[in-house]
Amino acid sequence: MKIINSKFNFSCFVIAVCVILISCQKSREIVSPNVVMIIADDLGWSQIGCYGSSFYKTPNIDELAKSGIKFTNAYSAASICSPTRAAIMTGKYPARLDLTDFIPGNTPENKPLLTSDDWQKYLPLKEVTIAEKMRSSGYLTGFFGKWHLSKEKLPPESLSHNPNMQGFKESFVTYKPSSNLIQQWQSENKDFHNVDTITKRGLEFLEQNQKTPFLLILSHNTIHDPLIENKKLIHKYQNKKGSVNDENNPIIGAMIETLDNSVGEIINKLKILDLFDNTLLIFCSDNGGKQKHALQTPFKKGKGWLYEGGIRVPLIISWPKKIKKPFISHQMTSSIDFLPTILQVTNSNLDSKNQYDGIDISSIFSNQTKLINRDELFWHYPHYHNGSGMKPASAIRWKNYKLIEWHEATLLNKDNQIELYDLTVDPGESNNLSLKIPEIAFLMRNKLRNWTNEVDAKMPKVNEVQIDFKKR
Repeated sequence: MKIINSKFNFSCFVIAVCVILISCQKSREIVSPNVVMIIADDLGWSQIGCYGSSFYKTPNIDELAKSGIKFTNAYSAASICSPTRAAIMTGKYPARLDLTDFIPGNTPENKPLLTSDDWQKYLPLKEVTIAEKMRSSGYLTGFFGKWHLSKEKLPPESLSHNPNMQGFKESFVTYKPSSNLIQQWQSENKDFHNVDTITKRGLEFLEQNQKTPFLLILSHNTIHDPLIENKKLIHKYQNKKGSVNDENNPIIGAMIETLDNSVGEIINKLKILDLFDNTLLIFCSDNGGKQKHALQTPFKKGKGWLYEGGIRVPLIISWPKKIKKPFISHQMTSSIDFLPTILQVTNSNLDSKNQYDGIDISSIFSNQTKLINRDELFWHYPHYHNGSGMKPASAIRWKNYKLIEWHEATLLNKDNQIELYDLTVDPGESNNLSLKIPEIAFLMRNKLRNWTNEVDAKMPKVNEVQIDFKKR
């Protein structure tokens, strides 16, 4: 009888353990997803099939959109790369970080305004990154690709502010082809923009860490110039209808297809490992596309500018376990939102002492009608951008309106200090309403100035030497 009872008790114990393990597994599947973020470089809003392009071929990215949310009002935190990447890592506006230009930036001479040259040219180690937060919650962290948050272009282990020093357990930093640091074998194997290298490292990371929750960031160099890709692939797009249109570029087409293939490989690996359903996968761009390579129709200008072409970006978020049905969201989001959203869904600690500018948008994952509590977004670029012609400016989007303040005109008491657009009817920003609805312009300008004061944004100053020289 005692033997029977012992066997019975042991069986009950085994069953109880199994129940607990199953319960924990279910909890992990729902509450603690894996996270994969794929960042494209200089990819424009309209250069993806699911965003309206019939020229650029993106079947894998399009398929990803069919399993999640496609955002139509997603913005980068800046119109250039380094500030946006810093915002992704910290959940803060670039102006608050005082990292407002691409690293290392440039200081053009003989301009009407002077910009302080002591802005941050790296992501300070004191800033707590998303990788550091998630690692403290038990996640394995990996970063492969373009870092661009350290001034020096050195091998990763020699960088003063490399990914490993800022929370990533595994990392590999790549550079664009024009860098003299690109490995010879990469050139020989025609991996011009390190797409194959980044993808290979990402696949290895997934394979090796499939049994542990992870954060994986794949940060591509493509489609950043120089424009170079496989000649046969370029030829394919040269022969495609529409190749002579200003919106389309055959070389970019080849580069985008290579990027899309990489996305497909990552998705397939996640599915093979039975990880796809419980992986929060984010696909985005660091800023808008370059206007000089292809028009960013329907938007105005491109990379470097605070017009929509420079800051409106593609954003797709997939998580089949939570996002049951695909849908299109028109709600306003920003790359500053990634950190608080990811920390929320992974049960990582959102430090109340750390001031985040982004907000958690995960409420819409299970309820697409849920409204995100946001009316406004801000941008601040106190520099001259030689590549695009952009001048120092700040901007605000408030509801459907967009206002840009040009600091040269303001500081030198010139006309045309502000531009105001209703993006609902004028996404191309062609009709300046600042004089037609001055009450809205006044309200938004005050909001913008209050914000620059709040984040202690560095403002450009009048170049008195240049002004005196012109008066002579």
